[in-house]
Amino acid sequence: MSPGPDLIHGVAGALLFALGIHALLVRERFLRKVLGLNVSGSGVFLILVAAAYREEGPPDPVPHAMVLTGLVVAVSATALALALIRRIHSVEGGHRPGGG
Repeated sequence: MSPGPDLIHGVAGALLFALGIHALLVRERFLRKVLGLNVSGSGVFLILVAAAYREEGPPDPVPHAMVLTGLVVAVSATALALALIRRIHSVEGGHRPGGG
């Protein structure tokens, strides 16, 4: 018995989420933290899509609507985070955490 697409997508989403959280906690530079947060968000979206899978019939539309809404929120939050990083960079005079 081979694993179904819901299991494959769920495991891939969990791995993406873990990888993003790891980058968020370990990395010192703000841009890499934002990228880690985006990767973990993509993992959550993939898990939601996997949860919508049904053996028979069409998939559940509610998780798909949540993913679409989450994508809009993620793009807005990323734009805000990048603007804040740019502001911090200009106020601190080019100092980068981590010595780089």
